[in-house]
Formats: sequence, C-alpha cells, structure tokens
Amino acid sequence: MGWNDAYDYLRGMASKRGLAAAADAPRADDGLPLGARIGSLVRLQQAPLLRASADGSLIALPEEADIRIVAVSQIRLNLGGQLYRYYLSTGDRDEQEKFLQVYQNAQGAVTEILFCTQLTRVIPETAEDQDAYMGASGAGLGDRSYTLSRQQLAASGLDAADLQLVFGAGDGLDYWRDGGDPDLAFLPPYAGSATRIDDAAGQRGLRQDIYFMPYVRQLGGGGNEYLLITTAILTSVNGDRSRRGIHVDFVIGIPLEQQRLVIQ
Repeated sequence: MGWNDAYDYLRGMASKRGLAAAADAPRADDGLPLGARIGSLVRLQQAPLLRASADGSLIALPEEADIRIVAVSQIRLNLGGQLYRYYLSTGDRDEQEKFLQVYQNAQGAVTEILFCTQLTRVIPETAEDQDAYMGASGAGLGDRSYTLSRQQLAASGLDAADLQLVFGAGDGLDYWRDGGDPDLAFLPPYAGSATRIDDAAGQRGLRQDIYFMPYVRQLGGGGNEYLLITTAILTSVNGDRSRRGIHVDFVIGIPLEQQRLVIQ
C-alpha cells in the first residue's frame, strides 16, 4: 500500500470495523529507511553536534527525552529519491521541532542524514509575504543566498552570550543555496506534499503542501551547517480538512554519518 493511501485506508477500516479491527491492520510505518518505526529508540553519537556547536552552530543539542521517534513523515518533492523526517519532537505543543532528516536516493540507498532542530517559525501575514516564501514571484525562497540577521535571532529567543558566539562582531549569517546552478540568482523552490503520521496505525497525523529549499554555510571548523526553510500549507489534521493554516519553519541541520546512528 502506498504511503499516501495508508492514512485514509486505516481511518476507514477503524470506522467500518471498529478500533479492534484497526489494531490488526498493517502498520502504516513499515518499510522506512534504517528500519525506523514510531516508538523506535534512537541512539546517536553526539561528537559531530558538539563540534558544530563549539564552532558556532545554531544547532540545539539533544536532550535526554529526545530518544524516541514519536512521528514520521514522508515529503514528496519534485526531486529524485525520497525524503523522510523522523520526529523526536513534533513541536505541536509549543516545544521546538527536533527530527532526523533522511534522504534515500532513487536506488534505495541512504545518502544523507541530518540532525535537525527548529530555529524559529514565522507566520506570513500578507499575500506578498506568502508569495515570497513560496518563491511565487521569482524571488524569495529560492534566491541564491539567505541572511539570518542578529535581530531575527534575538527575537527568536537566543540569549546575548549565544548571539556573541554565533555572530561575533557581525550582524548577519550568510547561507548559500544548496542545489542548482550557483550562478542563477533564483531557482524555484522544491514543491510537493508531506504526510506525517503520529501513530503506528496511521489514525492521527497531518497533511501539508510544501515549498522547500536548503541553504548551507561553512562553520569555523570547516564543517557544514544547513538552514532548511520549509513553507507548509496545512490541508488536514487527523483527517479534518477544515483545519487550515500556513507557516514557515527555519530549521538548522548538522550532517551525521550513518555509523554514528542506531535506530532500534
């Protein structure tokens, strides 16, 4: 059964045959890369994250509670391969999102893993802002570079000591688009949809239309830090299509080698 059908199928089974029947249905989170499932324990070596943090990264280090996958999503974009997010925290209850982003190429091999933490969330309030964050007018999301300002991060809650570590005497951090011809001033963002399931039966979750672009900068120690900008247009929550909304997530990602990660 395809991922897009699992959510509706399992909800339909539950309503027609009762919750007991739904419990016997196949898991909606089968067949994920690295053997991940909702409820899986995650163990990762933090050395790359500690090193990145010491080099001025904006990444938030994992906490003791961040050891279990609580939700999974597949993001279908107009690119080759498959993109998955394994959530250690969904951010639905005022906490910051934390997740592992896993890219699986067209041959089925995992070629990239990022440990990601949400930096801030923006609600675009005008039509012009929404167009910019969707790259609809040939500018905005998809521009060659993006600059995070000291003022923007101060407003997100970063304290003075962290601001000094990250910015020094500067006022902004420049990230460069990670993809496409670097000589192009603008490249349309990747567009598609995301389906997140919050339980193994697929009865709870959400669907979103997605506009996405990764940016990257080099840290002082030579490693890369990614800025993932995702515009999400909510189309349903737990099957309820009346639940609508739009937001833009700014997420920091640090690459992890697969041998530093164990999912059980």
